[in-house]
Amino acid sequence: MSGASLPASINSPVLRRASGKPAVTDQGFAETSEEVSLLSAEMVDMKSGNVLIHGTGMTPSPVLLWRLKILLFFAWGISCCKISWDSVMRMSSDLRDLFLYEAFLYYNPLLLVTFTVFLWGVNLWVFSQSSTNYSKVFDLNHNCLTHREIYICATWMAIVVPTSMTAYLYLYSHGEVLLAASQPVILYAIIAMVLIFPFDIFYLSSRYYFLRTLWRIVLPLQAISFADFFLADILTSMSKVLSDLERSICRMVNHQVATIAWFEADSICGSHSIAIPLALVFPYLCRFFQCLRQYKDTKERSSLLNALKYSTAIPVIFLSALKYHVMPANWTNFYRPLWLLSCTLNSLYSFYWDVTRDWDLSIFTSIFKFKAPSLCTSLLYGRMWVYYWVISSNLVLRCTWTYKLSAHLRHNYLTVFAITSLEIFRRFQWIFFRVENEWNKMTSKSNSDIKMDEMSNEDSRLLGTSNHNV
Repeated sequence: MSGASLPASINSPVLRRASGKPAVTDQGFAETSEEVSLLSAEMVDMKSGNVLIHGTGMTPSPVLLWRLKILLFFAWGISCCKISWDSVMRMSSDLRDLFLYEAFLYYNPLLLVTFTVFLWGVNLWVFSQSSTNYSKVFDLNHNCLTHREIYICATWMAIVVPTSMTAYLYLYSHGEVLLAASQPVILYAIIAMVLIFPFDIFYLSSRYYFLRTLWRIVLPLQAISFADFFLADILTSMSKVLSDLERSICRMVNHQVATIAWFEADSICGSHSIAIPLALVFPYLCRFFQCLRQYKDTKERSSLLNALKYSTAIPVIFLSALKYHVMPANWTNFYRPLWLLSCTLNSLYSFYWDVTRDWDLSIFTSIFKFKAPSLCTSLLYGRMWVYYWVISSNLVLRCTWTYKLSAHLRHNYLTVFAITSLEIFRRFQWIFFRVENEWNKMTSKSNSDIKMDEMSNEDSRLLGTSNHNV
């Protein structure tokens, strides 16, 4: 069957004259013009249907397009890995580790941010499948980003960041030092421009909501909302990311990219800089002042206890930084035991607060009870092993996250990267139970308010009745 017109033979059994009168066929049967028109319409439908079939056949299916995108993504990833490996192997062995450490410093914060964005997309997908209304919890409008838009952002970040890193490695290994030094600078500038771009493209309202929340975290001069301290809690898990961002920007500003000036520990951007512990402690200080502001507004004693929890991270960070500024014997005999004691206190206190205050483990979580039957629901909903895993992994990762701030691990960038990734994964688990707990509080409060209104209306109706039978 084709879309071309069908020529009518002179001996065709059906012929229609221009006048529309009955035509006589070769077999002697007379047919009305209406019957001829009906048959012609069927022929047109057959031809148009044939065109639609061909048009549909030429459009690739969404599944095929999705598989093609995945294939291209992995092909691109393998190409970046191959080019990066060849570029590193071109260098001498004595400079290779130093060069990788510098390159990793510029790009590992952005890789960890990409990982965080992707996990946040998974959180939103689970919330969308369950009964937890995260948009009401965070007081968002109906135009808030869904998990699909979050996945798109994470995908673009997963493409742009490794591409810039590959270009940096390739150009530096081939002697193009100036071009190599420009790669991280251009990448950081593009990210900053995308965040503050004032035009209505690339999720303007969501970007400004994020920036406004950051501003409220830095200056907690107003009542603290759930989104404020929720994002601040996430930033405490990314304190190492903030520290590396500070060091990277410092080197860019001081023209130390792709040089060995950064290797001097006492330089302005070196590993002994006082800005490093300040960047590490900054999210904890923000969260500390949020708790004080919340106590001022609510007079709840739990806010002061929560502020005490965040204050226990301060000695961990600064005692660790003292290793660079005291004698080794003093560090070993005095400051190191204090640091270990601070680590233990902070880890156990934070773990206790997670389990007893941030989460509500007195009932089975319904976060994994999806609206439609799902493999995730059958594996996770109502399973005791989920609770055992979350509690045990939270305790272990709380301890490793505190231990990560140790001074002697700072140059072991692969270990630090792994521990920071695990801390982000711990926060990813924490989000499920924290948001569900807040949603349960909101729904229970709403139900109690409705019951109080009903009781008040009933009392008013009874007291307002004019006719009483005694």
